[in-house]
Amino acid sequence: QVQLIESGGGSVQAGGSLRLSCAASGDTYFPNCMGWFRQAPGREREGVAAIYTAERSTYYSDSVKGRFTISQDTAKNTIYLLMNSLKPEDTAKYYCAADVLPCEFGGGWSSESDFDFWGQGTQVTVSS
Repeated sequence: QVQLIESGGGSVQAGGSLRLSCAASGDTYFPNCMGWFRQAPGREREGVAAIYTAERSTYYSDSVKGRFTISQDTAKNTIYLLMNSLKPEDTAKYYCAADVLPCEFGGGWSSESDFDFWGQGTQVTVSS
């Protein structure tokens, strides 16, 4: 079992930045694929970014590419999501997720059904 604890959410004005953290604990291995998903009110959950931890390969949705950066600290079993140039449409609850398989297996990095473990989520609110 892997437990995921997110932190770093909050409220910010458009154009601002936030950094989310997700610490993995429990099993001794660092999951092969870790990702961030988000869900806005009335919308389906969508993949934002993911990282294949063995090779540090990264994946991004088109809506955040160039603004968000996912990274990892292997020693701390932690991933981060640095969000720059935030827009009101980035407002959502952000969830950290872990997959025991590499990101490109199954339905791909943004296929939430492939992820085995989920955090409780952290709210990000961007005001205009």
